[in-house]
Amino acid sequence: MYKKRTLLPISLVLALGLSGCASNVEETEVQITAPERMYQTAQKSLDLGNILKATRVLEALESRYPFGPQATQVQLDLIYAYYRAGNNDQALASIDRFLRLNPTHPDIDYVYYMRGLSNMQSDQNMFHEMLEIDRSDRDPQFATQAFNDFKQLLISKPNSLYAADAKQRMTALKNRLAKHHLAIANYYFERKIYVAAINRSKQILESFTDTGSTKNALEIMKASYIALKQDDLATKTDLILKQNFAK
Repeated sequence: MYKKRTLLPISLVLALGLSGCASNVEETEVQITAPERMYQTAQKSLDLGNILKATRVLEALESRYPFGPQATQVQLDLIYAYYRAGNNDQALASIDRFLRLNPTHPDIDYVYYMRGLSNMQSDQNMFHEMLEIDRSDRDPQFATQAFNDFKQLLISKPNSLYAADAKQRMTALKNRLAKHHLAIANYYFERKIYVAAINRSKQILESFTDTGSTKNALEIMKASYIALKQDDLATKTDLILKQNFAK
């Protein structure tokens, strides 16, 4: 890699003289090998956990050598560096750009995986996680996008190296999204907006049947039907509860 040497025109060599030729050849060699050394520095910084330095070097590489042999790998490494630094907006912007320019890249599964991770990280609040504060009512935009990213990974490469982890994360995200809808259903129920509470609970049953929110959704539905004096529907819902969640 980077072994090709640029030859000066004969007329220019004669004009500059022998010393000038030697100087230019040496300078050219430095220019040719500089990207390789920069990339090695970035890789070493990533390995050592010096994400800030790695990011600076990778950004310089991408800016100075946008069409170099390692340009694509630099972009992939930069996505990872942004994610590790918690710069999710930059990571997502770089990912979207990469997907536009390289829609059939052999590592496309990795790019979808990183987009899922970046969106998932955007959804998380480290302060709330540390204090174990349940914020199921927060906007699920990033969680929804992360779920779709991991789903796209599995569609594009079912046997991907990242498939197993993506499936686990999708399960966690489904529970997160189900809790969000359950919080809304509870909100409607507490304010006696029973039809809205029922509809939101149905959405949980239709889209998130294999989550821990199913039982609570059925209980809200049953209570809402009772409040609306729809005894037949309340009885049917109670039967479903007993069949699926018998003590």
